[in-house]
Amino acid sequence: MTLRDATVEDLDAIMAIENRSFPTDAWSAETMAAELASPHGRYLVDEHDGVVIGYGGVRALHGSADADIQTIALLAEHRGQGRGRILLRALLAAAAARGAREVFLEVRADNPSAEGLYLAEGFEEIARRPHYYQPDDVDAIVMRLDLRRRTVPVTATEEAKA
Repeated sequence: MTLRDATVEDLDAIMAIENRSFPTDAWSAETMAAELASPHGRYLVDEHDGVVIGYGGVRALHGSADADIQTIALLAEHRGQGRGRILLRALLAAAAARGAREVFLEVRADNPSAEGLYLAEGFEEIARRPHYYQPDDVDAIVMRLDLRRRTVPVTATEEAKA
């Protein structure tokens, strides 16, 4: 597994995964390009045999107490191998390095695998947003992680070993 910083050159590969993973509510290429270029976020790609098979991003302003996991997606054939967990931990490490003490995210209520990952990594449900994901009319589960109480250390060293 190879994680590296995403660049604008990865946009086409990221968008192919985005559109396959979220067919009804994928971000536009313009929105994703803006996210990749923003100094307020960190986006990573997961490569397998030199091919981008996943990505994830966190919005974490330097010095801010909170951060937001913006997105995580892997091609279906690479799910269930621990790659999402490693990607999530790397994003949490990036948020912590920028000074975040809490991390928030929204997950679709019809995605129990992702919800289970977040719960296993210490996130807790704090709210629901009814009918948030459109046009599918699916609720969003809002989750929060207190990095100060995290039992699994979030460090660059940990991720380098993964």
